[in-house]
Amino acid sequence: MPMTAIVLAAGEGTRMKSRHPKVAHKLLDKPLVWWPVDAARKAGATRIVVVVGHGADEVRAIFANDPDVECVVQSERLGTGHAMMCVQEALGDFHGPTVVLYGDTPLMRAETISALVEETTSNHNACTVLTMLPPDPTGYGRIKRDEDGAVAAIIEHKDCTAEEQATLTECNSGIYCFCGRRLSENLNKIGNNNAQGEYYLTDMVAIYREMGEPVSAICADDYTELLGVNSRRQLAMATKVMQKRINGQLMDAGVTMLSPSQVWVGPEVTVGRDTELLPQTMLWGNTSIGEDCVVGPNTRLTNVVVGDGSSVEETVGYDTVIDEGVTVGPRAYLRPGTHLCDGAHVGTHVEIKNSTIGAGSKVPHLSYIGDTSMGSGVNIGAGSITCNYDGVFKHRTTIGNDVFIGSDTMMVAPVEIGDGALVGASSCITRNVPAGALAVERNDQVMIEGYATARMAKLKEQKANGERKQG
Repeated sequence: MPMTAIVLAAGEGTRMKSRHPKVAHKLLDKPLVWWPVDAARKAGATRIVVVVGHGADEVRAIFANDPDVECVVQSERLGTGHAMMCVQEALGDFHGPTVVLYGDTPLMRAETISALVEETTSNHNACTVLTMLPPDPTGYGRIKRDEDGAVAAIIEHKDCTAEEQATLTECNSGIYCFCGRRLSENLNKIGNNNAQGEYYLTDMVAIYREMGEPVSAICADDYTELLGVNSRRQLAMATKVMQKRINGQLMDAGVTMLSPSQVWVGPEVTVGRDTELLPQTMLWGNTSIGEDCVVGPNTRLTNVVVGDGSSVEETVGYDTVIDEGVTVGPRAYLRPGTHLCDGAHVGTHVEIKNSTIGAGSKVPHLSYIGDTSMGSGVNIGAGSITCNYDGVFKHRTTIGNDVFIGSDTMMVAPVEIGDGALVGASSCITRNVPAGALAVERNDQVMIEGYATARMAKLKEQKANGERKQG
Protein backbone atom coordinates (compact mmCIF):
# COMPACT_ATOMS: atom_id res chain seq x y z
CA MET A 1 0.00 0.00 0.00
CA PRO A 2 1.43 3.44 -0.91
CA MET A 3 2.89 5.25 2.08
CA THR A 4 3.10 9.00 2.68
CA ALA A 5 5.68 10.61 4.97
CA ILE A 6 5.09 14.09 6.37
CA VAL A 7 8.25 15.68 7.77
CA LEU A 8 7.53 18.65 10.06
CA ALA A 9 10.33 21.19 9.63
CA ALA A 10 8.79 24.63 10.07
CA GLY A 11 10.24 25.59 13.45
CA GLU A 12 12.89 28.21 14.09
CA GLY A 13 14.96 26.46 16.72
CA THR A 14 15.88 29.47 18.85
CA ARG A 15 18.20 27.43 21.06
CA MET A 16 20.55 26.93 18.12
CA LYS A 17 21.38 30.67 18.32
CA SER A 18 21.63 30.84 14.55
CA ARG A 19 20.58 32.90 11.55
CA HIS A 20 19.73 29.63 9.79
CA PRO A 21 16.71 27.37 10.38
CA LYS A 22 17.49 24.57 12.79
CA VAL A 23 16.82 21.78 10.31
CA ALA A 24 19.41 23.19 7.88
CA HIS A 25 22.26 22.61 10.32
CA LYS A 26 24.41 19.67 9.29
CA LEU A 27 25.02 16.28 10.86
CA LEU A 28 27.87 14.42 9.13
CA ASP A 29 27.70 16.99 6.31
CA LYS A 30 23.97 16.45 5.66
CA PRO A 31 21.22 18.85 6.84
CA LEU A 32 19.20 17.54 9.76
CA VAL A 33 16.01 17.44 7.69
CA TRP A 34 17.72 15.31 5.03
CA TRP A 35 17.98 12.37 7.42
CA PRO A 36 14.28 11.67 8.13
CA VAL A 37 13.53 12.20 4.43
CA ASP A 38 16.16 9.61 3.55
CA ALA A 39 14.85 7.18 6.17
CA ALA A 40 11.28 7.58 4.85
CA ARG A 41 12.47 6.96 1.29
CA LYS A 42 14.31 3.80 2.34
CA ALA A 43 11.21 2.64 4.22
CA GLY A 44 9.26 2.80 0.97
CA ALA A 45 7.47 6.15 1.14
CA THR A 46 6.03 6.97 -2.28
CA ARG A 47 5.18 10.53 -1.31
CA ILE A 48 7.32 12.71 0.94
CA VAL A 49 6.11 16.11 2.09
CA VAL A 50 8.28 18.55 4.05
CA VAL A 51 6.43 21.25 5.97
CA VAL A 52 8.50 24.45 5.90
CA GLY A 53 8.11 27.73 7.72
CA HIS A 54 10.99 29.60 9.30
CA GLY A 55 13.74 29.94 6.69
CA ALA A 56 11.48 28.26 4.14
CA ASP A 57 13.63 29.17 1.14
CA GLU A 58 16.76 27.73 2.72
CA VAL A 59 14.98 24.47 3.57
CA ARG A 60 13.41 24.24 0.12
CA ALA A 61 16.85 24.66 -1.44
CA ILE A 62 18.01 21.47 0.29
CA PHE A 63 15.54 19.50 -1.83
CA ALA A 64 15.66 21.64 -4.96
CA ASN A 65 17.00 18.72 -7.03
CA ASP A 66 14.95 16.00 -5.33
CA PRO A 67 11.81 15.22 -7.38
CA ASP A 68 10.46 12.95 -4.64
CA VAL A 69 10.01 15.76 -2.11
CA GLU A 70 7.18 18.29 -2.01
CA CYS A 71 7.24 21.32 0.28
CA VAL A 72 4.21 22.87 1.98
CA VAL A 73 4.38 26.19 3.82
CA GLN A 74 3.09 26.59 7.37
CA SER A 75 2.95 30.38 7.50
CA GLU A 76 1.89 30.52 11.14
CA ARG A 77 3.41 27.99 13.49
CA LEU A 78 0.33 26.95 15.44
CA GLY A 79 1.33 23.44 16.44
CA THR A 80 1.81 20.00 14.92
CA GLY A 81 -1.88 19.53 14.26
CA HIS A 82 -1.98 22.83 12.40
CA ALA A 83 0.99 21.71 10.27
CA MET A 84 -1.00 18.64 9.18
CA MET A 85 -3.98 20.86 8.41
CA CYS A 86 -1.73 22.95 6.15
CA VAL A 87 -0.69 19.82 4.27
CA GLN A 88 -4.30 18.71 3.85
CA GLU A 89 -5.34 22.14 2.63
CA ALA A 90 -2.45 22.32 0.14
CA LEU A 91 -2.40 18.76 -1.19
CA GLY A 92 -5.81 17.31 -0.42
CA ASP A 93 -6.82 14.33 1.69
CA PHE A 94 -4.36 11.76 2.99
CA HIS A 95 -4.41 8.24 1.57
CA GLY A 96 -2.88 5.03 2.85
CA PRO A 97 -0.56 4.86 5.85
CA THR A 98 0.66 8.36 6.69
CA VAL A 99 3.77 8.68 8.85
CA VAL A 100 4.56 11.89 10.73
CA LEU A 101 8.28 12.56 11.26
CA TYR A 102 10.31 15.56 12.39
CA GLY A 103 13.04 17.46 10.63
CA ASP A 104 15.07 17.75 13.84
CA THR A 105 15.02 14.01 14.59
CA PRO A 106 17.78 12.67 12.33
CA LEU A 107 18.53 9.30 13.92
CA MET A 108 15.35 7.46 12.92
CA ARG A 109 15.98 4.16 11.11
CA ALA A 110 14.06 3.09 8.05
CA GLU A 111 13.43 -0.26 9.73
CA THR A 112 11.61 1.45 12.59
CA ILE A 113 9.39 3.40 10.19
CA SER A 114 8.57 0.16 8.37
CA ALA A 115 7.65 -1.53 11.66
CA LEU A 116 5.38 1.41 12.55
CA VAL A 117 3.59 1.14 9.20
CA GLU A 118 3.27 -2.63 9.50
CA GLU A 119 1.68 -2.31 12.95
CA THR A 120 -0.82 0.19 11.60
CA THR A 121 -1.82 -1.65 8.44
CA SER A 122 -1.90 -5.18 9.83
CA ASN A 123 -4.13 -4.17 12.76
CA HIS A 124 -6.16 -1.59 10.82
CA ASN A 125 -5.25 1.04 13.41
CA ALA A 126 -6.48 4.58 13.12
CA CYS A 127 -3.18 5.56 14.73
CA THR A 128 -0.03 3.91 15.96
CA VAL A 129 2.27 5.82 18.29
CA LEU A 130 6.02 5.25 18.32
CA THR A 131 7.22 5.24 21.92
CA MET A 132 10.55 4.98 23.70
CA LEU A 133 12.11 4.18 27.06
CA PRO A 134 14.72 6.88 27.70
CA PRO A 135 16.93 6.64 30.81
CA ASP A 136 15.45 9.91 32.03
CA PRO A 137 11.80 10.44 30.97
CA THR A 138 11.64 13.95 32.42
CA GLY A 139 9.90 16.34 30.06
CA TYR A 140 8.37 13.69 27.81
CA GLY A 141 4.68 12.90 27.47
CA ARG A 142 3.90 9.55 29.11
CA ILE A 143 2.01 6.66 27.54
CA LYS A 144 -0.87 5.24 29.56
CA ARG A 145 -2.12 1.87 28.34
CA ASP A 146 -5.41 0.12 29.09
CA GLU A 147 -5.85 -3.44 30.29
CA ASP A 148 -5.52 -4.75 26.74
CA GLY A 149 -2.26 -2.90 26.17
CA ALA A 150 -3.78 -0.34 23.81
CA VAL A 151 -2.94 3.32 24.24
CA ALA A 152 -5.45 4.88 26.60
CA ALA A 153 -3.92 8.33 26.76
CA ILE A 154 -0.81 10.43 26.35
CA ILE A 155 -0.24 12.50 29.47
CA GLU A 156 2.05 15.49 29.24
CA HIS A 157 4.84 15.51 31.82
CA LYS A 158 3.53 18.61 33.56
CA ASP A 159 0.10 16.99 33.93
CA CYS A 160 1.38 13.73 35.45
CA THR A 161 0.81 12.99 39.11
CA ALA A 162 3.80 12.03 41.22
CA GLU A 163 2.72 8.39 40.98
CA GLU A 164 2.36 8.58 37.19
CA GLN A 165 5.78 10.17 36.85
CA ALA A 166 7.23 7.28 38.84
CA THR A 167 5.36 4.43 37.17
CA LEU A 168 4.79 5.57 33.58
CA THR A 169 8.21 5.33 31.99
CA GLU A 170 7.12 4.70 28.39
CA CYS A 171 7.30 8.04 26.57
CA ASN A 172 5.75 9.56 23.48
CA SER A 173 8.23 10.26 20.67
CA GLY A 174 5.77 12.44 18.75
CA ILE A 175 6.10 10.14 15.73
CA TYR A 176 2.92 8.50 14.45
CA CYS A 177 1.52 6.43 11.66
CA PHE A 178 -2.09 7.24 10.79
CA CYS A 179 -4.64 5.66 8.53
CA GLY A 180 -4.77 8.41 5.91
CA ARG A 181 -8.49 8.16 5.25
CA ARG A 182 -9.51 8.39 8.89
CA LEU A 183 -6.99 11.18 9.54
CA SER A 184 -8.48 13.22 6.71
CA GLU A 185 -11.99 12.72 8.07
CA ASN A 186 -11.15 13.65 11.67
CA LEU A 187 -8.23 16.09 11.60
CA ASN A 188 -10.59 19.05 11.89
CA LYS A 189 -11.73 17.79 15.30
CA ILE A 190 -8.47 18.97 16.87
CA GLY A 191 -9.10 22.15 18.88
CA ASN A 192 -6.81 24.83 20.23
CA ASN A 193 -8.40 25.30 23.63
CA ASN A 194 -5.11 25.40 25.50
CA ALA A 195 -2.78 27.95 27.01
CA GLN A 196 -0.74 28.20 23.81
CA GLY A 197 -3.75 28.39 21.50
CA GLU A 198 -2.17 25.71 19.29
CA TYR A 199 -3.41 22.54 17.57
CA TYR A 200 -1.64 19.44 18.84
CA LEU A 201 -1.51 16.23 16.84
CA THR A 202 -1.29 14.38 20.15
CA ASP A 203 -5.00 15.13 20.62
CA MET A 204 -5.84 12.67 17.84
CA VAL A 205 -5.17 9.82 20.26
CA ALA A 206 -7.91 10.99 22.64
CA ILE A 207 -10.25 11.76 19.72
CA TYR A 208 -9.85 8.26 18.33
CA ARG A 209 -10.31 6.68 21.74
CA GLU A 210 -13.60 8.51 22.20
CA MET A 211 -14.68 7.31 18.75
CA GLY A 212 -13.75 3.72 19.58
CA GLU A 213 -11.13 3.64 16.85
CA PRO A 214 -8.14 1.35 17.47
CA VAL A 215 -4.99 3.08 18.68
CA SER A 216 -1.82 1.20 19.59
CA ALA A 217 1.85 1.85 20.19
CA ILE A 218 5.14 0.15 19.49
CA CYS A 219 8.32 0.89 21.41
CA ALA A 220 11.56 1.64 19.58
CA ASP A 221 14.34 -0.83 20.29
CA ASP A 222 16.82 2.00 20.80
CA TYR A 223 15.65 5.25 22.35
CA THR A 224 18.55 7.15 20.76
CA GLU A 225 16.76 6.86 17.40
CA LEU A 226 14.25 9.37 18.69
CA LEU A 227 16.59 11.96 20.14
CA GLY A 228 15.72 15.41 18.86
CA VAL A 229 18.16 18.23 18.15
CA ASN A 230 17.33 21.57 19.72
CA SER A 231 20.77 22.97 20.48
CA ARG A 232 24.37 22.80 19.33
CA ARG A 233 25.14 20.45 22.22
CA GLN A 234 22.39 18.09 21.14
CA LEU A 235 23.62 18.31 17.55
CA ALA A 236 27.04 17.11 18.72
CA MET A 237 25.40 14.28 20.69
CA ALA A 238 23.35 13.15 17.69
CA THR A 239 26.44 13.33 15.47
CA LYS A 240 28.26 11.03 17.87
CA VAL A 241 25.42 8.49 17.74
CA MET A 242 25.29 8.48 13.93
CA GLN A 243 29.09 8.42 13.65
CA LYS A 244 29.22 5.33 15.85
CA ARG A 245 26.40 3.67 13.89
CA ILE A 246 27.97 4.23 10.45
CA ASN A 247 31.51 3.37 11.54
CA GLY A 248 30.27 0.19 13.19
CA GLN A 249 28.63 -0.90 9.94
CA LEU A 250 31.83 -0.18 8.00
CA MET A 251 34.03 -2.12 10.41
CA ASP A 252 31.58 -5.05 10.30
CA ALA A 253 32.00 -4.98 6.50
CA GLY A 254 35.81 -5.22 6.66
CA VAL A 255 37.07 -1.64 7.05
CA THR A 256 39.84 -0.96 9.58
CA MET A 257 39.84 2.10 11.83
CA LEU A 258 42.69 2.82 14.21
CA SER A 259 40.44 5.14 16.20
CA PRO A 260 36.76 5.03 15.15
CA SER A 261 35.90 8.09 17.22
CA GLN A 262 38.25 10.14 15.02
CA VAL A 263 36.74 9.10 11.69
CA TRP A 264 33.63 10.76 10.25
CA VAL A 265 31.84 9.17 7.28
CA GLY A 266 28.76 10.55 5.56
CA PRO A 267 25.68 8.40 4.87
CA GLU A 268 26.20 8.11 1.10
CA VAL A 269 29.91 7.19 1.27
CA THR A 270 31.07 3.68 0.38
CA VAL A 271 34.33 2.10 1.56
CA GLY A 272 35.76 -1.20 0.30
CA ARG A 273 37.05 -4.02 2.46
CA ASP A 274 40.62 -4.10 3.74
CA THR A 275 40.79 -0.32 3.52
CA GLU A 276 42.15 1.54 6.53
CA LEU A 277 40.76 4.90 7.63
CA LEU A 278 43.24 6.72 9.86
CA PRO A 279 42.41 9.34 12.52
CA GLN A 280 41.02 12.75 11.58
CA THR A 281 39.60 11.49 8.30
CA MET A 282 36.32 12.96 6.98
CA LEU A 283 34.55 11.45 3.98
CA TRP A 284 31.58 13.41 2.65
CA GLY A 285 29.10 13.48 -0.21
CA ASN A 286 29.22 10.71 -2.81
CA THR A 287 32.77 9.69 -1.97
CA SER A 288 33.67 6.11 -2.83
CA ILE A 289 36.81 4.42 -1.53
CA GLY A 290 37.96 1.16 -3.10
CA GLU A 291 39.57 -1.89 -1.50
CA ASP A 292 43.04 -2.10 0.08
CA CYS A 293 43.39 1.67 0.40
CA VAL A 294 44.84 3.81 3.18
CA VAL A 295 43.12 7.14 3.75
CA GLY A 296 44.38 9.67 6.30
CA PRO A 297 45.40 10.86 8.69
CA ASN A 298 44.13 14.48 8.52
CA THR A 299 42.21 13.99 5.27
CA ARG A 300 38.91 15.43 4.03
CA LEU A 301 37.41 14.10 0.79
CA THR A 302 34.12 15.31 -0.71
CA ASN A 303 32.66 13.61 -3.80
CA VAL A 304 35.95 11.83 -4.45
CA VAL A 305 36.35 8.40 -6.06
CA VAL A 306 39.44 6.47 -4.93
CA GLY A 307 40.44 3.29 -6.77
CA ASP A 308 41.75 0.08 -5.23
CA GLY A 309 45.19 0.06 -3.65
CA SER A 310 45.58 3.83 -3.41
CA SER A 311 46.96 5.90 -0.56
CA VAL A 312 45.65 9.38 0.28
CA GLU A 313 47.50 11.06 3.14
CA GLU A 314 46.88 14.51 4.69
CA THR A 315 44.85 15.62 1.71
CA VAL A 316 41.86 17.83 1.00
CA GLY A 317 39.97 16.82 -2.15
CA TYR A 318 36.74 17.78 -3.91
CA ASP A 319 35.04 16.35 -7.01
CA THR A 320 38.09 14.31 -7.94
CA VAL A 321 38.69 10.87 -9.48
CA ILE A 322 41.67 8.87 -8.24
CA ASP A 323 42.35 5.64 -10.12
CA GLU A 324 44.08 2.50 -8.84
CA GLY A 325 47.50 2.40 -7.20
CA VAL A 326 47.77 6.16 -6.82
CA THR A 327 49.65 7.87 -3.99
CA VAL A 328 48.65 11.33 -2.79
CA GLY A 329 50.17 13.55 -0.12
CA PRO A 330 51.05 14.38 2.46
CA ARG A 331 49.52 17.87 2.37
CA ALA A 332 48.03 17.84 -1.12
CA TYR A 333 45.04 19.82 -2.38
CA LEU A 334 42.89 18.25 -5.12
CA ARG A 335 40.35 20.66 -6.55
CA PRO A 336 37.31 19.94 -8.76
CA GLY A 337 37.96 18.33 -12.12
CA THR A 338 41.12 16.51 -11.03
CA HIS A 339 41.74 13.03 -12.42
CA LEU A 340 44.76 11.04 -11.23
CA CYS A 341 45.27 8.03 -13.48
CA ASP A 342 46.61 4.60 -12.48
CA GLY A 343 49.90 4.70 -10.61
CA ALA A 344 50.19 8.49 -10.57
CA HIS A 345 51.83 10.28 -7.67
CA VAL A 346 50.95 13.69 -6.24
CA GLY A 347 53.25 14.68 -3.40
CA THR A 348 53.83 17.21 -0.67
CA HIS A 349 52.37 20.71 -0.95
CA VAL A 350 50.98 20.10 -4.42
CA GLU A 351 47.75 21.60 -5.74
CA ILE A 352 45.93 20.13 -8.75
CA LYS A 353 42.89 21.75 -10.38
CA ASN A 354 40.80 20.66 -13.36
CA SER A 355 43.65 18.52 -14.67
CA THR A 356 44.43 14.97 -15.73
CA ILE A 357 47.65 13.47 -14.41
CA GLY A 358 48.46 10.53 -16.67
CA ALA A 359 49.28 6.97 -15.68
CA GLY A 360 52.54 6.74 -13.76
CA SER A 361 53.13 10.50 -13.92
CA LYS A 362 54.54 12.33 -10.92
CA VAL A 363 54.05 15.76 -9.43
CA PRO A 364 56.16 15.16 -6.33
CA HIS A 365 56.34 18.45 -4.44
CA LEU A 366 55.74 22.20 -4.23
CA SER A 367 53.89 22.50 -7.53
CA TYR A 368 50.63 23.81 -8.96
CA ILE A 369 49.05 22.14 -11.99
CA GLY A 370 45.85 23.76 -13.26
CA ASP A 371 43.76 23.28 -16.41
CA THR A 372 46.25 20.72 -17.73
CA SER A 373 46.12 17.52 -19.76
CA MET A 374 49.17 15.44 -18.87
CA GLY A 375 50.16 12.17 -20.49
CA SER A 376 51.77 9.10 -18.93
CA GLY A 377 55.27 8.80 -17.51
CA VAL A 378 55.71 12.55 -16.93
CA ASN A 379 57.93 13.94 -14.16
CA ILE A 380 57.27 17.47 -12.88
CA GLY A 381 60.20 18.99 -11.00
CA ALA A 382 59.77 20.74 -7.66
CA GLY A 383 58.35 24.24 -7.65
CA SER A 384 56.92 24.06 -11.18
CA ILE A 385 53.60 25.63 -12.09
CA THR A 386 51.23 26.03 -14.99
CA CYS A 387 50.35 29.70 -15.42
CA ASN A 388 46.77 29.15 -16.52
CA TYR A 389 45.07 32.48 -15.74
CA ASP A 390 45.68 35.75 -17.57
CA GLY A 391 43.43 37.79 -15.31
CA VAL A 392 40.33 37.25 -17.45
CA PHE A 393 40.45 33.78 -19.06
CA LYS A 394 41.70 30.35 -18.06
CA HIS A 395 43.96 28.62 -20.60
CA ARG A 396 45.03 24.99 -20.91
CA THR A 397 48.45 23.37 -20.87
CA THR A 398 49.01 20.10 -22.74
CA ILE A 399 51.93 17.87 -21.76
CA GLY A 400 52.61 14.71 -23.77
CA ASN A 401 53.91 11.32 -22.64
CA ASP A 402 57.32 10.78 -21.01
CA VAL A 403 58.06 14.48 -20.61
CA PHE A 404 60.61 15.69 -18.04
CA ILE A 405 59.99 19.14 -16.57
CA GLY A 406 62.92 20.56 -14.61
CA SER A 407 62.44 22.21 -11.22
CA ASP A 408 61.12 25.76 -10.91
CA THR A 409 59.61 25.80 -14.39
CA MET A 410 56.73 28.06 -15.41
CA MET A 411 54.53 26.85 -18.27
CA VAL A 412 52.56 29.85 -19.52
CA ALA A 413 49.29 28.65 -21.05
CA PRO A 414 48.13 28.14 -23.66
CA VAL A 415 51.13 25.96 -24.40
CA GLU A 416 51.88 22.41 -25.59
CA ILE A 417 54.87 20.26 -24.70
CA GLY A 418 55.35 17.27 -27.00
CA ASP A 419 56.09 13.63 -26.16
CA GLY A 420 59.53 12.92 -24.74
CA ALA A 421 60.49 16.60 -24.46
CA LEU A 422 62.90 17.90 -21.83
CA VAL A 423 62.50 21.30 -20.20
CA GLY A 424 65.47 22.69 -18.32
CA ALA A 425 65.12 23.88 -14.73
CA SER A 426 64.12 27.49 -14.07
CA SER A 427 62.66 27.93 -17.54
CA CYS A 428 59.68 30.09 -18.44
CA ILE A 429 57.99 28.28 -21.31
CA THR A 430 55.81 30.55 -23.42
CA ARG A 431 55.96 28.72 -26.76
CA ASN A 432 55.12 25.16 -27.80
CA VAL A 433 57.91 22.60 -27.33
CA PRO A 434 58.17 19.94 -30.10
CA ALA A 435 58.32 16.25 -29.26
CA GLY A 436 61.78 15.09 -28.24
CA ALA A 437 63.16 18.64 -27.99
CA LEU A 438 65.08 20.39 -25.22
CA ALA A 439 63.65 23.72 -24.11
CA VAL A 440 65.74 26.04 -21.95
CA GLU A 441 64.85 29.65 -21.19
CA ARG A 442 67.32 31.45 -18.88
CA ASN A 443 69.35 34.66 -18.74
CA ASP A 444 73.13 34.26 -19.06
CA GLN A 445 74.85 33.56 -15.76
CA VAL A 446 77.16 36.45 -14.77
CA MET A 447 80.27 35.77 -12.60
CA ILE A 448 82.60 38.37 -11.00
CA GLU A 449 85.68 36.66 -9.65
CA GLY A 450 86.58 37.51 -6.03
CA TYR A 451 83.55 39.75 -5.44
CA ALA A 452 82.11 37.73 -2.52
CA THR A 453 85.49 37.54 -0.72
CA ALA A 454 86.15 41.28 -1.04
CA ARG A 455 82.62 42.15 0.06
CA MET A 456 82.82 40.02 3.19
CA ALA A 457 86.22 41.47 4.14
CA LYS A 458 84.83 44.99 3.83
CA LEU A 459 81.83 44.19 6.02
CA LYS A 460 84.04 42.70 8.71
CA GLU A 461 86.25 45.79 8.64
CA GLN A 462 83.21 48.06 9.08
CA LYS A 463 82.02 45.97 11.99
CA ALA A 464 85.41 46.08 13.66
CA ASN A 465 85.47 49.89 13.32
CA GLY A 466 81.98 50.19 14.76
CA GLU A 467 80.60 51.45 11.50
CA ARG A 468 76.97 50.81 10.53
CA LYS A 469 76.21 49.50 7.08
CA GLN A 470 74.37 52.09 5.01
CA GLY A 471 71.54 51.22 2.60
